[in-house]
Amino acid sequence: MKFQDWEMLNALYATENITQAAKRLFLSQPTLTSRIRSLEDYYGVKLVIRKQRGITFTPEGETLARHARKMLSEQLKIEETLDNMKEQVAGTLRVGVSNFFALNKMPKLLRLFKQQYPNVEFQVVTGWSSEMYRRILNHDVHISFIKGDYSWKDNKELLYEEEICIASPWEFTWDTLPALPRIDYNTDEKMRQIVDSWWYNNYKQQPNINIQVNQVETCKEMIINGLGYAILANLVVRPHPELVTKPLYLPSGEAITRKTWMYYHEDSLQINIVHAFVHFIRTLDMKEL
Repeated sequence: MKFQDWEMLNALYATENITQAAKRLFLSQPTLTSRIRSLEDYYGVKLVIRKQRGITFTPEGETLARHARKMLSEQLKIEETLDNMKEQVAGTLRVGVSNFFALNKMPKLLRLFKQQYPNVEFQVVTGWSSEMYRRILNHDVHISFIKGDYSWKDNKELLYEEEICIASPWEFTWDTLPALPRIDYNTDEKMRQIVDSWWYNNYKQQPNINIQVNQVETCKEMIINGLGYAILANLVVRPHPELVTKPLYLPSGEAITRKTWMYYHEDSLQINIVHAFVHFIRTLDMKEL
């Protein structure tokens, strides 16, 4: 098998969809289909089965896809080793970033780092913190920026802590909150648990959710335009002092907060680019960035 075959099988295994895999590989769908057939002819086995929506791997195909993933991982390791042998900060840094951090922190952070280390390239993947946690567990990335606490026995460093708050376009009292229009947004399970736990510890009624959006940034725009309130981390709305914000508290009187961490593996510090990046992060006030 060639390197391109490893990439193809890995993309198919990740997406379970020929169209999506072709887009990820910058190939046409017929070209990708032709390459699958060539690989099936070479090994003399069926690798994938088309379904009404997407594909599924045969046992032979799944075995080959796992092998492809292993070979891609080994290829990345040897490239990193060779880059590291040059005794310079160069190569590609692979980073997993939670959605809010990716939008509001990462562009400036990478620009500042690249000013110091111009020979560095970046491979950045974004998504919910639970997904970035899975990626660092699987060594798919060198470093993950994650909101919330996950089980982790390797290295992690606290970047900042922020309060969870009510953000509203108008003044409100706590007793009127269940009747007011609320804007909800898709988020990871840990944030959802924080919000739901606080709500049902304080109210018997369900919240009056009348708008549901995909992203917290869209939710923020809805609040700014007077369409309702939302429960979110206060850094999201800090640039908008015209909004009314009130922090949430536990029954003990302690403010409810959420931490943002940098997760990485100790052994990855042997790679020059990772060591330099971790040291660089330590020099910054990430909350104010």
